[in-house]
Amino acid sequence: MSGAAREQVLAAYDVSRETTLALDTYVTQLARWQTVKNLVGPSTLAEVWSRHVADALQLLSLAPEARTWVDLGSGAGIPGLILAIAGKERGIRVTLVESNSRKCAFLSEAARLTGAPAAIRNGRIEAVLPGLHDAEVVCARALAALDQLLAWTAPMLKSGTTGLFPKGRDVQAELTQAAARWTFTYDLVPSRTDSEARIVRVTALTEPSPR
Repeated sequence: MSGAAREQVLAAYDVSRETTLALDTYVTQLARWQTVKNLVGPSTLAEVWSRHVADALQLLSLAPEARTWVDLGSGAGIPGLILAIAGKERGIRVTLVESNSRKCAFLSEAARLTGAPAAIRNGRIEAVLPGLHDAEVVCARALAALDQLLAWTAPMLKSGTTGLFPKGRDVQAELTQAAARWTFTYDLVPSRTDSEARIVRVTALTEPSPR
């Protein structure tokens, strides 16, 4: 894991000393658990700061006033646990929704060691989300197509929750597919970590469009 990449990310996002220590702890635990849990793609572990940490940190500026976040399909805690670590100083709390109990074990331990204000919910998205409609932001990374993400989060988005969904080079195709089913307001934010990637920020959603 490149020390230069770490320093570049910390400087780019103006990370405090306390948050830096917590992120270092997270990265250490991720590497330790990766050997037995396969939490992230093995080839991406060497780029953890530029590929994963920075990818998560950029979301904070897209909803600067939000304090309650929900991360769907948290997996290794990207972006949810990283958001909880980095947002702690401004009062952010994140609920991490993950159906894999082994990954939840990692999330719980990493949250404990870093002091992150994160609540881990082990269960399927459909079962957990009904109790989380008062969240200000819902996010999900590398989980499902936009159409499916809107289906899961529709009750939240209809009530004022903002959706932040990082997407890759196929974002336009996903938007076209989603627009065939949903009427929603969104903007595309260029990713700071990948020139071909975009973050779909959904600010309103109504009933599905007629087919």
